[in-house]
Amino acid sequence: MKRIVFVGAALMLGVALSLAACRARGEEDPGKGAPPEAKVDREPDASLVRVQHPEQFPLRAATRRDAAPELSVTGVVNPDVSRAVPVVSLASGRVVDLRARLGDRVEKGQLLMRIQSSDVSGAYSDYRKAVADETLARTQLERAKVLFDRGAVAKKDLEVAQDTADKAAVDVEATAARLRVLGLDTTHPPTGIVEIKAPVSGVITEQNVTNAAGVRTLDNSPNLFTISDLSNVWVVCDVYENNIATIRVGDSAEIRLNAYPDRVLRGRIGNISAVLDPSIRTAKVRIEVPNPGLMRVGMFVTATFRGRTTEPRAVVPASAILHLHDREWVYVPGGNRNEFRRVEVVSGQTLPDNMQELRSGLQPGQLVVTNALVLQNTVEQ
Repeated sequence: MKRIVFVGAALMLGVALSLAACRARGEEDPGKGAPPEAKVDREPDASLVRVQHPEQFPLRAATRRDAAPELSVTGVVNPDVSRAVPVVSLASGRVVDLRARLGDRVEKGQLLMRIQSSDVSGAYSDYRKAVADETLARTQLERAKVLFDRGAVAKKDLEVAQDTADKAAVDVEATAARLRVLGLDTTHPPTGIVEIKAPVSGVITEQNVTNAAGVRTLDNSPNLFTISDLSNVWVVCDVYENNIATIRVGDSAEIRLNAYPDRVLRGRIGNISAVLDPSIRTAKVRIEVPNPGLMRVGMFVTATFRGRTTEPRAVVPASAILHLHDREWVYVPGGNRNEFRRVEVVSGQTLPDNMQELRSGLQPGQLVVTNALVLQNTVEQ
């Protein structure tokens, strides 16, 4: 043990002598060029402000209000598909008279357009030939009956005449039905013009025909017009995936039109799409709304859904909310008497008596500065 202590002491003495020799030769200490120890400068709390006269900024406790959670989304007014009726023509031809335009309101039976069609001329020709053939067949049948009663013809000849008359009657019925399908009447004089009339009352929301345009039959051609009943419309909204759980089919919704922000309409959720938009992760929500006459197809609206349960909300004076950089803040007391802390909040519904509901950021009972803008201006001076 004494030998180990002696060896250690000798090593320490050697190191000391070596350092002394280096200093004697003018060599620098290896630790002398090391960088100084780093110091962290802490930034002051930007949300904390100090004032000299805190009594100039009165405080008020936030009150409590139980309200249902809200979800506001944007949407577009669309016609009710179940109330949209296409206008088609079963006769091909050329438009010679156009009486309606996109956006017009029409009544059931109103004339929309006239089409000059060879199909109509052919249908009238076939009908008149069928009528003439039936007249001849009936005459021959009556003659055959007289001759058969007198024994001048055989029974089979009477049967042939009866069959011919029956077939002629069928041809008349078929050609008359074809005229009715084309929108014509057998009592009118034969003409090559077919009139297209409105099948229902409503507003023309689609037009695919112009004057002198060619009209084809139903071989993949678009509808001439689409007439929509806008007494009830759809508001189609996009709801993000994270908010879908807060709404259900049958829930009510408040509708505010951008064109009429003071009018509040009410609707009901009729459908929530089962397929999400993969690009923006939203589901289409359809709200069925009775139209008082203000809603037009394509209008932008804001729809507000309210939950069926309530939750506590803080209510403060509107002057206690500071609008800064597109965000909302309130000032609450800090740790010391002359300190105030700025807290971000999310406002909700505007209430009577210049009060404002807060959705988040503040709890009922907390104290807030009632004149936040004055305090902010004082701090910035």
